[in-house]
Amino acid sequence: MKPHCLNDREEELDVFFGIINRFIGYFTQDSIRHTANDTTSEYPFVPMDTRQAYDQIKLAKGLVTSKNPTFIDVGCGIGNVMLMAELMDFQVYGIEKDAYPFKIAQKLMGKEAVAQDDIWQFERFDQFDVLYYFRPFSEKNLQYKFEKLMEDSLKPGGILIANRKMNMDIDENPEFKRIAEMLPVWQKKGEDG
Repeated sequence: MKPHCLNDREEELDVFFGIINRFIGYFTQDSIRHTANDTTSEYPFVPMDTRQAYDQIKLAKGLVTSKNPTFIDVGCGIGNVMLMAELMDFQVYGIEKDAYPFKIAQKLMGKEAVAQDDIWQFERFDQFDVLYYFRPFSEKNLQYKFEKLMEDSLKPGGILIANRKMNMDIDENPEFKRIAEMLPVWQKKGEDG
């Protein structure tokens, strides 16, 4: 008998998530070292906790009603979250401004799935069922402006996964419903209310 509280499935997942995190860590170090972002206001690629990202995407997958659900990772870094979403049957797309992680994401996900776009210039956020981000800005006013753009751009019925969100006014916004108390996941009300 094993003297622990994890079941065999949880142990297997811990091993797999550990392997994934090691690979992501390798690319994270290089991405930080080679970043062209303005680190006084923008973060270089910093990976989201893999297990939490998995739980968030799985939750979103269960809520999307589209036959061919779409997913965008805004500031996709090396594409690791996009890969998880793709493996959960989403049609994925990512935008990344920083050249070094962008090139890795293109190699991982394909040139058609990743664009080197600036968040402020991209005009198709409303075309995706799930909009995902991990806080791209360290400067409060920029992050608030970005969060408002994401919330305003999300299509009715769309899912917002907003990791490290700064402005929590969304919880008081009648247009949005928080999906999970412990996860930063919201759904925008549909056109029918």
